[in-house]
Amino acid sequence: MPGLMGRSSTLLKAKISALLERAENPAETLDYAYEQQLEDLLNLKQAIADVVTAKKRLQSEEAELTERAAILDGEAREAMSTGREDLARAALERKQLITGEIESLDQQVSELEAEQQRLTAAEQKLRTKIKAFRSQKDVIKAQYSAAEAQVRIFEAATGAGDDLADIGVAMQRALDKTETMKARAVAIEGLQASGKYEDLTALGPTQDEIDQQLEQFGLRSAVDDELAALKAELASSDRPTEAATPPQTDKAVAEAPTNDPAAEH
Repeated sequence: MPGLMGRSSTLLKAKISALLERAENPAETLDYAYEQQLEDLLNLKQAIADVVTAKKRLQSEEAELTERAAILDGEAREAMSTGREDLARAALERKQLITGEIESLDQQVSELEAEQQRLTAAEQKLRTKIKAFRSQKDVIKAQYSAAEAQVRIFEAATGAGDDLADIGVAMQRALDKTETMKARAVAIEGLQASGKYEDLTALGPTQDEIDQQLEQFGLRSAVDDELAALKAELASSDRPTEAATPPQTDKAVAEAPTNDPAAEH
């Protein structure tokens, strides 16, 4: 399924690009680019040195062959002066071969000379470019540092930074957990008050709501029975005292003397 594979590849590249974008530090990137340019300049200078070395070697070989050709030319002249035309011909043939080699070396030296000039010009351009890049790099790094510091100040003042946002989220989670625990405590307290909360540490069989009501009803009945018995016991203990004091009739009450002065008049 090329469509799915293509979308997956695009999504993966987008995710990687986003991660690199967040992890990239412009100051580090500029420093790395500057170091790469310095490395390129060093490689270019090494290439120029290699070309110059090769040119010097060819020039040295060319000088040796030129000297050898001059020697052969002298030998040919000497052979002709002594009537040895065959020796003179052999010397001249060798001279011609050496002259061909000299011409080839001279061409190679010319090519190396042109390459040296081209590399030297490239080195000058790269050196100028690196100098301008270094100045621009320092300016960009200073601007980035200033902008970064300004952003941090604004984030600290407004609480919009990533670190502060994480702290705010953590505080909100703590508040939510606290409210949840408070609500749970209130709920458990209500269940305990209503007798609906089951004590898991209690021994013996658990009781439901009906069992609890029956148990409370039995306790009230027992209390009522004991209270009635106590009242009966107290009543029975008070009866002899009431019998010892004869009740007064209405006539006795009327004949009883009174100390009220108003009554005497």
